[in-house]
Amino acid sequence: MASPSLETLFFCTGKYADEPTPADEWFKQGKFVKAHPVGGSGEKAKDPIFGLTMGAGSQASADLFRWFCIEMGSAANASVILIHGFPSQAYSYRKVLPVLAKDFHAIAFDWLGFGFSDKPQPRYGFDYTLDEYVSSLDSLINELAADKVSLVVQGYFSPVVVKYASSNHEKLSNLILLNPPLMTKHANLPSTLSIFSNFLLGEIFSQDPLRASDKALTSCGPYKMKEDDAMVYRRPYLTSGSSGFALNAISRAMKRELKCKMEPDLGMLKKQSYHCAEVHPPNKLNKYQNYVEQMRANLLGEDWKVPTTICWGLRDRWLSYNGVAEFCKEATHKLVELPTAGHHVQEDCGEELGQIIAGLISKTSKL
Repeated sequence: MASPSLETLFFCTGKYADEPTPADEWFKQGKFVKAHPVGGSGEKAKDPIFGLTMGAGSQASADLFRWFCIEMGSAANASVILIHGFPSQAYSYRKVLPVLAKDFHAIAFDWLGFGFSDKPQPRYGFDYTLDEYVSSLDSLINELAADKVSLVVQGYFSPVVVKYASSNHEKLSNLILLNPPLMTKHANLPSTLSIFSNFLLGEIFSQDPLRASDKALTSCGPYKMKEDDAMVYRRPYLTSGSSGFALNAISRAMKRELKCKMEPDLGMLKKQSYHCAEVHPPNKLNKYQNYVEQMRANLLGEDWKVPTTICWGLRDRWLSYNGVAEFCKEATHKLVELPTAGHHVQEDCGEELGQIIAGLISKTSKL
């Protein structure tokens, strides 16, 4: 599918540019892939305050959502799909893609609500819940790869991908998690991200490109953002309010669905409160689990068959490393420590990470 026209897309730091920007150059390398049916009644999205019909950027596609994807390497080779974290873009893998493209078919995409992918107004076709992200990921992977694939996912979208993987073992060759929220205490979003979910204040801050991109990407580790890179990350927030609306919605969903909260068994007194499995034994809880606990349970389960590696940037300021090594040992998953990297591993040591991923996949394929 051909890339859409770049007409009217030259936009730089809040004003039109005379020449293509780094964001334009990145956009030219990709294409749109249509996947996952649009929900809802098909009604045009309206402003939640004034009730006015919103611009095209906040409207869902007519039938299937459009996902912005970057592909490198021969399609005849084994496929590796690189999945960015929250909040980020496929652009974060710009240093990893060329390394993998030497021996693999490497693909990176923007999640719905991020980068150049569709950003429908919440409640008009997509509500940005984690369950919706799981089902939409299933649809996209079916479009991108007919055979088995390896998945690499970073940060807070890891629980979504692990839930997808739990039902699709036969589809996956490898799963590589980059600084995932692996421990129960990781379920609480850092203040830099949780602020986007706040009432009114979150709606304002989610429209600020400096808070939504620059601060969110640089406050979690040693990453120093260059201006050319910042222009790419800011671009969605500068060109349309739809990116901010989506960020506000997904922040609320993450804050609600990642948190450690278990419901009591029906036989227990309703007034009692059970907050997590670490405090109350499993037989006191029903089958409802938050996404972090569900991910832990899947990765520790005896029926987990996907070769899994945890790569951890030790300079992560958001997620503590305490307990990660012990978890990997108990689950018998390989652990790779990256001493110079922070939360966004692919930004801090992209080429090194690409070599690590290539080595892990090649080793598994020979077994």
